[in-house]
Amino acid sequence: MNKTLFKLIGALSAAALMHTAAAGDFPDRTMRWVVPYAAGGTTDVMARHLANEMGSSLGQTIVIDNKPGAASIIGATQIARATPDGYTFGTADSGTLAFNPALYTELTYDVKTDFTFIGGLGRMPLVLAVNPEFPAKNLQEFMDIVRKQPGKVTSASSGHGSPLHVALELFNQRENVDLLHVPYKGSAPALQDLMSGQVESMFVDLPPSIQMINAGKLRVLAVATPTRLSVLPDVPTFDELGIKGFEAYAWQGFVAPKDTPDDIVNKLSGALNNALKSDVIIEKFDLLGIQPMPMSPEEFAAFAKSEGQMWGDVIRKAGIKLD
Repeated sequence: MNKTLFKLIGALSAAALMHTAAAGDFPDRTMRWVVPYAAGGTTDVMARHLANEMGSSLGQTIVIDNKPGAASIIGATQIARATPDGYTFGTADSGTLAFNPALYTELTYDVKTDFTFIGGLGRMPLVLAVNPEFPAKNLQEFMDIVRKQPGKVTSASSGHGSPLHVALELFNQRENVDLLHVPYKGSAPALQDLMSGQVESMFVDLPPSIQMINAGKLRVLAVATPTRLSVLPDVPTFDELGIKGFEAYAWQGFVAPKDTPDDIVNKLSGALNNALKSDVIIEKFDLLGIQPMPMSPEEFAAFAKSEGQMWGDVIRKAGIKLD
């Protein structure tokens, strides 16, 4: 064996030892959690709660870095282009991973190749709500009115291509009805107009609307979940009311850049899932109307792929494009 080969073996051994030491020490400095939405919203609040819990278990501070804009594309691109060392990761939601590939002809990230999937964060069940003055008192009466007036009954959303919009399109397609979509720039103005009667119906997610529902400012006709919700125990599911298998959520997950080492992925995944199962997170999420969504990296990757296929079909059939 010549000297060159000895040197090569020595160098490789040293590199392996350095990697093992680095992985063993991880994390040894502040970490960055990219949130693709503005501070103060549900996505931001979820991340901050989880960052506190995960930071405590990992022994490092996790700093929230808000990068809002362009339907989460700005934040997602920041994550995709970061160094894959485990110190930059972030939130990727149903828009980032399931809707955008169908909504945009070109994206600055590739869902299939640019991310390492770490796990699920949480999901926000969607419910069908109407203005309290709307004549329908239940889902059957609502469907009767919608079928008699195709294209006349208005249904708001937080914007083109949002989870609230694609849930509406799924409903139209599944039930062969024609609710008239009225897009807004965000949930807040849409909910305001729903409460004032400017629009008649809306698929809403619970975090921004639960107080309005409890105050009687909105009437919920059905929940798009397999079972009834603990926060709305008297509201039946679509399934109970004869619309079988109709489920819709706004969900969020946790990703890192591609090529993040497996041992680091496992450490982040373990910290995340421990946080999601902790009493403090379960209590805080419950108050927000969020269901924790603990998953292994493999489970979350399969879930995101399945959601992308299903919602991609809905979006293409509805002809929704954003570029």
